[in-house]
Amino acid sequence: MSDDALPESDRIDGAPHPRETTRIFGQDAAQAGFLEAFNADRLHHGWLLTGPKGVGKATLAWKIAQFLLATPKDDGGGLFGDAPQITETLDIDPEHPVARRIQAGSEPGLFSVKRPYDEKTKKLKSQITVDEVRKLKNFFALSAADGGRRVVIVDSADEMNVSAANALLKLLEEPPADTTILLISHQPSRLLPTIRSRCRELRLSALNSDDMATALTQADVGTEQSAAMAELSAGSVGEAIRLSQSDGMRIYADIVNLFSELPQLNRPRALALADSVVGRGAEERYDLLLNLIDLFLIRIARTGATGQPPIVEAAPGETQLLVRLSPTPHKTRAWAEVAAEITSRSRHGKSVNLDPAALVLDTVWKIQQTAQG
Repeated sequence: MSDDALPESDRIDGAPHPRETTRIFGQDAAQAGFLEAFNADRLHHGWLLTGPKGVGKATLAWKIAQFLLATPKDDGGGLFGDAPQITETLDIDPEHPVARRIQAGSEPGLFSVKRPYDEKTKKLKSQITVDEVRKLKNFFALSAADGGRRVVIVDSADEMNVSAANALLKLLEEPPADTTILLISHQPSRLLPTIRSRCRELRLSALNSDDMATALTQADVGTEQSAAMAELSAGSVGEAIRLSQSDGMRIYADIVNLFSELPQLNRPRALALADSVVGRGAEERYDLLLNLIDLFLIRIARTGATGQPPIVEAAPGETQLLVRLSPTPHKTRAWAEVAAEITSRSRHGKSVNLDPAALVLDTVWKIQQTAQG
């Protein structure tokens, strides 16, 4: 398999790679925060881009990298003590040589650290290994002669094993000259405190419905279900794309349909749902189904706690079902408790390789028991 055909851990199937995304939506505050530091000549060597998955952290990292590499180091000063020019945007002409090299994957001043492809298993490794971080030594040695800026993107820092994290920490403690390290993190609490303390944080938030719709159109996955998709993805473009590519909206509709008669349960439908996650190639559907069941339970509990169903109905008949299943505070607590229990049981079942169909059926029976009170 050629390098071009290898899967990339930092790309969502069916969507453009972050380096190919031309615009970022809903993250003006994060962009302004970086530009403020740049214009004030307080550019930190380490930046931690945090926030939920799929809200544009990787896109912003690549945008910052392109901006830095295309901007000369002495660009901020003027002749004879003139006031430095204020830069108001990270946008770079797509025809700029740096932009074209980044698109081609040939920019010598940029290095991306991510989970590697394992030739033995023919799969992506589950972690970023120390060998990937050690490759930076050659990168810094080869790029030193250029004399310009250098940028490293780590996507995601959460996926580093202990050895890789410690190796990166040494770089953050003694960073090479003119180097900016951009760490993408979905769960910064999982990182070493010493890594977090050596980075300046840029916090990205979930997108609102308008920004979501525009971003999905840019990713070429806009559908007539975009409002419902945005609702289930909680403002995450990446998650919305996964739902689109994995038939997630139909799976969620199947979940709502299965539980529509609770406390009665249609056993043939339950068995069919369990059978749908069995067999080779069903792993992604299995994970998605469990995640969507978790989300369904959260939406039941939230409806009871607030006294209001979600503004957007994510599947036909969902609103009526949520209101009926959680009519009292007592019932709301029961749903919240079972949601936490099922999430824990699902994680354990997956970790010990429990039969997927058995785990799904066990989850379904538990939900029925809760509905029966």
